[in-house]
Amino acid sequence: MTMTTPALIDRVDHLVLTVTDIEASTRFYERALGMRREFFRGPEGQPRHALLFGSQKINLQDRATETPTKARVPTFGSGDFCLIAAVPLDDVIAHLQREQIAIEAGPVARRGALGALRSVYFRDPDGNLVEVSEYPDA
Repeated sequence: MTMTTPALIDRVDHLVLTVTDIEASTRFYERALGMRREFFRGPEGQPRHALLFGSQKINLQDRATETPTKARVPTFGSGDFCLIAAVPLDDVIAHLQREQIAIEAGPVARRGALGALRSVYFRDPDGNLVEVSEYPDA
């Protein structure tokens, strides 16, 4: 009989993107996806920046960000992540088009954590690949 480890993780709280310009990235995500900026102090008092959406966030760091808990080799443009839209995907597509944000692919069928997705892809100022999706059956 094979023992299976029970799931120990419930959800994603935040992820971190290394960007060349925190202010430019913040403005892009505010404009592209309606995220809200947050400024806070890290455990050692260092300034930190984040983008809030739903009950998650994206922390932003640049080369100057000092924190003891940082990726070993933080790299610009290496992010590739999927976000679930709070509105119909067609509304997101129309918004991106109005904001003149180029859609690289989509809408296309993909598979997410909960099943079939309908997705569009675009890039942020550092070239990170952003996927915005909806669960069509939801």
